[in-house]
Amino acid sequence: MNNSRKRVLIIGYGEMGHAMEYLLGPSHTLQIWDRHPVPGREPVHLEAAAASADYILYCVPANPIGELAERILPTLARHSLSLSVAKGLDAQGRSAARIFEDVYADRFDYGLVYGPMISEELRAGRPGFAQLGMRTPALYRKVTSLFSGSGLYLEYTSDICGISWAAVLKNVYAILFGAADELGLGDNMRGFLAVASMHEMDTIITRLGGSALTSHHLAGLGDLITTATSAGSHHHALGGMLVRGEHDRISGEGVHTLTMVRDYGLIDENDYPLFRLVHRIVDDPVNIRDRLEDYLRNLGDQVDTTG
Repeated sequence: MNNSRKRVLIIGYGEMGHAMEYLLGPSHTLQIWDRHPVPGREPVHLEAAAASADYILYCVPANPIGELAERILPTLARHSLSLSVAKGLDAQGRSAARIFEDVYADRFDYGLVYGPMISEELRAGRPGFAQLGMRTPALYRKVTSLFSGSGLYLEYTSDICGISWAAVLKNVYAILFGAADELGLGDNMRGFLAVASMHEMDTIITRLGGSALTSHHLAGLGDLITTATSAGSHHHALGGMLVRGEHDRISGEGVHTLTMVRDYGLIDENDYPLFRLVHRIVDDPVNIRDRLEDYLRNLGDQVDTTG
């Protein structure tokens, strides 16, 4: 086998699993495992595939990562490297970074890939951008080699904790952008929400152990802009659905994050009025325009844009 051609196991064959297949298929040997049979593909035995893989890409929500990582742990090759694109929390309130930390316990290397990388655009041959959170630059260079020529451009960070929370939080704030757009509040409101969201994200991430200004890079600001403004964004769409009274299908990683934050007391929402506002309109989606206007009357002048 060509030394540059790696064996990659993709876990999960949803939108991002398809995108990773598109990016990596031409240059590497892929196996794809999903809980449901993949049409047109031979069934893959998860543990056996993991044993032979150089890279394992978790293209699933955060919730099943712990179970899957525990399942393949005994079979992993020592040199294998796991990557996750999950931007949520599991049922224990853990980010993907925390799950890997708990399961792998320094025995295996892992990284997180977060940033503006909408799967439909990647599969259309458009560029994607992400921060790659890893322990060392040497590990980062291994992964950039994996994605070389794929159209996904990577930037290194060692702040694994910080980008984990940036990726989690941006889904929450994106819901409010969708609500404001549905209410027809305009571009000025969108600009204000961007500043207010970043102000809170920066503070939350720092308090949870991340580095200052991590939220201003690709996993935070870059992905927030993408998620909060894209016509195809699920979380932007949720905000519009709430305003229209379409409450039956309100679900997603951002909604789950709100539940986990409350259930596990991960942050004090009283310190973050915009986050608290999103939680209120998701829990009780009535009078959304009045609630947003009340927020502006009381808190708009407290957002510091000069620092």
